[in-house]
Amino acid sequence: MTSTSNEQPGQPTDAPSEVAFQADLPRHAQALFPGALLGLLATLTARYRDSVDARLADRQAQLAKWRAGELPDFDPDTQAIRDGQWQVAPIPAPLRDRRVEITGPVERKMIINALNSGARVFMADFEDSSSPTWTNMVEGQVNLKDAVDGTIELTTEAGKHYRLNDEVATLIVRPRGWHLDEAHVTVGGRAVPAGIFDAAVYVYNNAHALIERGAGPYLYLPKLESWREAELWASVLSDIETALGLDPGTIKVTVLIETLPAVFQMHEILHALKNRIVGLNCGRWDYIFSYIKCLQSHPDRILPDRAQVTMGVPFLKAYSELLIQTCHQRGAFAMGGMAAQIPIKGDDEANAQAIEKVRLDKEREAHAGHDGTWVAHPGLMAVAYEVFNEKIKNDNQLSVLREDVNVSQEDLLAPCEGTITEAGVRGNLAVALGYMAAWFRGQGCVPINHLMEDAATAEIARAQVWQWIHHSDTRLDDGRVLDAALARQWLGEEIDQIKATHGEAAFESQGHAQAAALIEHVVFSDEFIEFLTLPGYGQLADND
Repeated sequence: MTSTSNEQPGQPTDAPSEVAFQADLPRHAQALFPGALLGLLATLTARYRDSVDARLADRQAQLAKWRAGELPDFDPDTQAIRDGQWQVAPIPAPLRDRRVEITGPVERKMIINALNSGARVFMADFEDSSSPTWTNMVEGQVNLKDAVDGTIELTTEAGKHYRLNDEVATLIVRPRGWHLDEAHVTVGGRAVPAGIFDAAVYVYNNAHALIERGAGPYLYLPKLESWREAELWASVLSDIETALGLDPGTIKVTVLIETLPAVFQMHEILHALKNRIVGLNCGRWDYIFSYIKCLQSHPDRILPDRAQVTMGVPFLKAYSELLIQTCHQRGAFAMGGMAAQIPIKGDDEANAQAIEKVRLDKEREAHAGHDGTWVAHPGLMAVAYEVFNEKIKNDNQLSVLREDVNVSQEDLLAPCEGTITEAGVRGNLAVALGYMAAWFRGQGCVPINHLMEDAATAEIARAQVWQWIHHSDTRLDDGRVLDAALARQWLGEEIDQIKATHGEAAFESQGHAQAAALIEHVVFSDEFIEFLTLPGYGQLADND
């Protein structure tokens, strides 16, 4: 990796013998990795590496059943939990009003601006909006430590200075999901699970300072597919608390319901984490991707163009309303999701249309009973606040129980009406290529055609094309059969357009060639590749 400020990078000098760093740390980051933390990482990895692998194997076994024709459903073995009378633990004061949250990567300028933005919460993201280069992951921890300490500042080359205001948003950190490893740190030759690395490093370095300020170490947990995965997080976080001398339940979490299997287990996930969980979030983009992945072999559930898959379609409406009902029954928050639009400069009419789309989306969430929502850009906070302030007169909508909601398996799996168009296919290919090129350059969220794209939306883009071409009777709205040959032709044309726009040299050196090879691989592979970022990460790790 490259260090900053002409520092000499190096290795921790007091690492336990079983802990090995596969890349150097810049000098200014080495204080964040003392021997005690590395010992904790060694203990957690030795204790939970096999459990993580077992949960990932469970995912593959379940997916194989759905590919063979079965469908996800509620688990009869956990009916007693769904029927039981229980509630989650009381929610601490800093998390009781979350009507507008802003999210973004753990980049220094982003952290300062987001904490200063006026949002109730900033979710600092090590996952879908960050490219997991070693440099990004380490510098992200440095940035968060400086932010918690109140010392974070930045002066740009143009001389603009950034620092924290007196009043800042509540900080929540999203570690990476169970499917990802941190390849640069190994214990006994095995990679540390990335989520354990991110959570342990952040909590170790910041928990006590946060508690002294009246807050605490708060996390957003991504990509869970079962209550057993939630139970695994509960054990890991309890061990971190014990190691740091924290009271049980100090680490509070919000779980993203962004996979199709998880929506059938929301009561169970809340129950597994009930001493520390404060809410669930509608992670809509990953959820759409998961719907495609889990139902990839079911021709009656092929989705239309991404632009047509709005939160108003039946299976997404059912998902949102069931989440609200489930959370409020248990005393937990039901957080709304991210609208992908961003402000459009230089075109007042187009910008007004984009803002109106956001307004309608947030009105739907607020009237349904959500306790808050996400925005990706400070320019959208005013409309989000306007909508939620109108609906929320106290801190939240926990009193909205939605007893009118009665969602079945069929509702959650309902087919989606719509069309598949040439523009939709080409748009998906362009987004996947553009996003992954930026990802290989170290950027994890990218504005493309006035939408903020991250790993989740790139996953939708490539997954849709894979599914469309792997069902022989998929037809475009103009009657043409969409097969691999036609998709390959359009992919080639999109690649040629990138070369014409950026030049051959930039195509090779700026991540475009890597992205093109990866997208071709995952779109035309015979088997659906579980996550786009898994083969991509191998190349990132090699490049560090």
